[in-house]
Amino acid sequence: MRKLLFSLLTCKLLLLAQDNYSFRLAGGMADSNDFGQILSSQISPHKTNTTLIGIDGGYLLKHFETPFDIYIKGGLYRFLENAYQDDFFETTLYLKLYYNLALCSQHIRFGIGEGISYAFAIPMVEQMEAEEEEDHNSNILNYLEVSVDFNIGKIFHIKALEFTYLGYTLKHRSGIYGLINNVEHGGSNYNMLHIETNF
Repeated sequence: MRKLLFSLLTCKLLLLAQDNYSFRLAGGMADSNDFGQILSSQISPHKTNTTLIGIDGGYLLKHFETPFDIYIKGGLYRFLENAYQDDFFETTLYLKLYYNLALCSQHIRFGIGEGISYAFAIPMVEQMEAEEEEDHNSNILNYLEVSVDFNIGKIFHIKALEFTYLGYTLKHRSGIYGLINNVEHGGSNYNMLHIETNF
């Protein structure tokens, strides 16, 4: 009887949590330009050709009547340092706000995330920038990302992919002009492609 009650409660909780979770797979390359330059479409791969790949998981904190959603998210990324140094992991924890736009029967999302990043080593691009700027490095930095993606289920009329999105993310680490561990100009930017699904 106890097992039956536990099973029923578990099923009920899963039903209540339907579509509250997200999972993202992403990967991309380091960029030599600043955050603002990249946002204005000035993309220039970094001379190191370093890359990363990783996953993010999220939980829907609030769905508003307006087209906004807020998620809490955590990520695990692997920095691939192209033999400049050993590859290493990074973890992120952040809040992400989505603006959902229905345009010509398509679903487009714009997102902005803010939180904290801990890298288990200093990315080579950050080391090089700190050396050029006579700046500091830190494993812990502010984390910021902006994204845009499209609902591929609606674009291709595939019911099974109704909550699956394909898009672009700009991933950014910085010290917020010296507010975090005296990192004033250092940091890194990565242009990523991602696929994300809600479940």
